[in-house]
Order: sequence, then structure tokens, then C-alpha cells
Amino acid sequence: MPRLHRLPRLRSTGVALAVAASVLALAGCAEPAPAPAEPTAGATGEPGATAAPGESEAPAEEPTPFEIDCAVLLSPDDVYAYNPNLGTAPDYEPAAAGVLGVAEEEGTTCGLLNQTSGALVEFGVATPPEGALEARKNDAALGSKPVPTYGTPPEVEGYFTVSGEHGEAQVFSGPYWIVMDSVDFVEPGDAQVLVAAILENLAAA
Repeated sequence: MPRLHRLPRLRSTGVALAVAASVLALAGCAEPAPAPAEPTAGATGEPGATAAPGESEAPAEEPTPFEIDCAVLLSPDDVYAYNPNLGTAPDYEPAAAGVLGVAEEEGTTCGLLNQTSGALVEFGVATPPEGALEARKNDAALGSKPVPTYGTPPEVEGYFTVSGEHGEAQVFSGPYWIVMDSVDFVEPGDAQVLVAAILENLAAA
């Protein structure tokens, strides 16, 4: 019976070692993985932030101060014609939201005190920059009702709203933003005489 010839185990083990060595050699020659890119600071200064092409931040508009004597906005005769009980409010500080907005725009704010009831009539005039003036108009249009009797658009745009016990009139004419506020303003007509007087006095100033 013929004898079977078998290869020595040492030889097959050697082949396996040679193959393993070749794999390790190939692995050692592989290119290293690229390092992750470092984030770059964009226009905002934050890592990874990039500015859109052609996009730039518009400079903030500075308020345009408007100073005028309260007696020029509403003369003593104007006040007396409206209500003889009204007089200058001592130590007046703006409190109504709209009149505080006039103060923020560096306008003139004034107060009249009803000597009988103690009710305050606040009013103010500002000349905001174009963008701010447009924003004030939009806010008034959204939050108030238009009042055609205050003037004819687009030369004069009038609005009125009631919040709580206070009535507020807003009027826009040319560069001027006029605000009036009082518990005595129950409906738009309650501020009509004072609005007309301020518009006339501003035109003459």
C-alpha cells in the first residue's frame, strides 16, 4: 500500500507568518487619516460662523434730539381752550408707555395737571430717524385704530387706542411723532383739540 506524503506543519505555519508580516507591512505604509479642520471665526467672532455673501450689519440709527418749549407745543391759550382746569404739572416725569417712547427718542415730553380731578395729561414730540419712525408707524398701525379726523394721510396719520383706563393718541406728520396720553381720553375726539393745536404750533415753529 503506497504511503501518503504530508507537508510538514512547520512549513504551513511559516506561510501564515509570512502573510501576516506582509499585512502588517502594508498597514504600516498606509496614509494617516487627515486631521479634522480647525473651525474658523466668522464675521460674528464665533467659531464656524460665516457671513452670507454680501451681508453686512447695518449701523444702528442714533436718536435725533428734538428740544422745544412745552409752551410752544401747547400755549396757555391752547390749554385753556381745551380745559380751564388744566395747568402745568410740577416735577413732571414721563410715565405713559408712548410718552416714554418719545423720551427714548430724545424728544420733548410735557405734562399738564387737572387741578380739580388730579388727572394728568401727558404729551410729547420726537423726530426719530427714518427707520425708527417707520417702525413707530407700523407699531401704531398694528396696535391702534386709525383716526382720519386727526389729519389727512399721508401728510398726517393719526391713531388712537385705549389701554386700561388710559387713552393714547399718536400722530405722525412729516418728521414728527406726537404722542398724547390721559385717563381723560376715552375716545379719539377727546384729544382732537390738543392734537390740532400741536400740529399747528409745530408748523409755525
